[in-house]
Amino acid sequence: MADPSLISIIMLGLAFFGLAILYSSVGHGGASGYLAAMALAGLSPALMRPTALSLNIVVTIIGTFFYARAGCIPWKTVLLFVVPSAPCAFLGAMIELPEWGYRTLVGLVLLYAAWKTVTQGAKQPSGKVEANIPIYAALPAGAAIGLLSGLTGVGGGIFLTPLLLLTGWTSLRLAAGISCGFILVNSISGILGLGVAGFTLPPAILWWVLAVCSGALIGSRLGSGILCQKTQSRLLAVVLTIAGIKMLMIFY
Repeated sequence: MADPSLISIIMLGLAFFGLAILYSSVGHGGASGYLAAMALAGLSPALMRPTALSLNIVVTIIGTFFYARAGCIPWKTVLLFVVPSAPCAFLGAMIELPEWGYRTLVGLVLLYAAWKTVTQGAKQPSGKVEANIPIYAALPAGAAIGLLSGLTGVGGGIFLTPLLLLTGWTSLRLAAGISCGFILVNSISGILGLGVAGFTLPPAILWWVLAVCSGALIGSRLGSGILCQKTQSRLLAVVLTIAGIKMLMIFY
């Protein structure tokens, strides 16, 4: 499908609104969710990646404002990941993958995100844990996440947040703030990389921007500790799993 139909535009707008609420409540931009929704709607890969990154930027601008205002974004820590990640995301976005390669990679990313959503949804660290991240680990991790982000059109939060929590480097609240700032810079770098190679956005992008803006305002205000994380993680995991399997199917 080159351009979505009117029904698809409306359905995707509603999906993007809900996804923006869910993702922004934990400091994410929602690109992996947008990719899942667009995969189910049958959009072409040429439209999926720039659309996901564009919506990601909008959501994380709003999220960064709220998390920074709450004092949950240690910018020095964000820079540890952003410095190696941004150029790698730029380079990754310039790489044009064959459709089968794109679908395989995005499918694996979505399934990984689904698994991490389930496992991390039930494990929320409590208490205030300051960011304590070694430079020797942050730099290569940021580079790897940035390259994969640029290749797939996601902001990288689905990889960074689990990394921060599993290593015990920070608490969930700070992990959300760090991820939000990281995703914003990474997504901007990715869209600039796509701009060099050239990309097209669907005509409905303005309506979808309004949808994610509304969702991000709600989700960012609610924060990661108010919504029922366990229920969110299960529902989101189902959506991501279905889309990931669809992307990996040989015949579709």
